[in-house]
Amino acid sequence: MTYAEEIAASRRLAILLALYFAPGYTLNRAALRHQVEMTGYVTSADKMASEIAWLAEMELVEPLELDAVRLTARGEDVALGRSQTPGVRRPSPGETNGTR
Repeated sequence: MTYAEEIAASRRLAILLALYFAPGYTLNRAALRHQVEMTGYVTSADKMASEIAWLAEMELVEPLELDAVRLTARGEDVALGRSQTPGVRRPSPGETNGTR
């Protein structure tokens, strides 16, 4: 895996975790981008849009009206390390405790 692929996989996990900890598992794109950037992944609006589209294609998130995004049940499983999806980094032990 290249460095760029590792960064993308980590950014995608950060997106899933931000949605997991959000009320209703939902955030608008601006708030989601802010949460991801707080984890150290500076992300352009275009990059965030492409990551959301990729995650939606993998059925890990669901784009909603008004530019919001919601985590799916499958996305929750990946965020917590219960299942794996190629292209999304698996969380490290202790990175999530599995509770909200």
